[in-house]
Amino acid sequence: MATKATHNLSVKTAKYINEKGEEKARWVRLGKILQKDDGSKFILIDRTFNPAGVPNEDSRDTIIVSIFKIDEQAPAPVVATSPVPPVNNLNDIPF
Repeated sequence: MATKATHNLSVKTAKYINEKGEEKARWVRLGKILQKDDGSKFILIDRTFNPAGVPNEDSRDTIIVSIFKIDEQAPAPVVATSPVPPVNNLNDIPF
């Protein structure tokens, strides 16, 4: 029996400001919703996803998982970089 991925499952892990000064969300894709030929659906979650890494600002016992259709332009994972000063001397390392 064939299956087809219909939706991506993602969680918002952070906010950042882009180069235009706009606040954006950083997303991590954790899995997909798949549908069998008979119409039944199931969720496939990446084994490497760790919900402990999702921010918990409101001390909730749950996380919000967003659903995006596969054919929609789902938010792509974004890696925001912050400037790191160069290390000129091993004594400058803070550990």
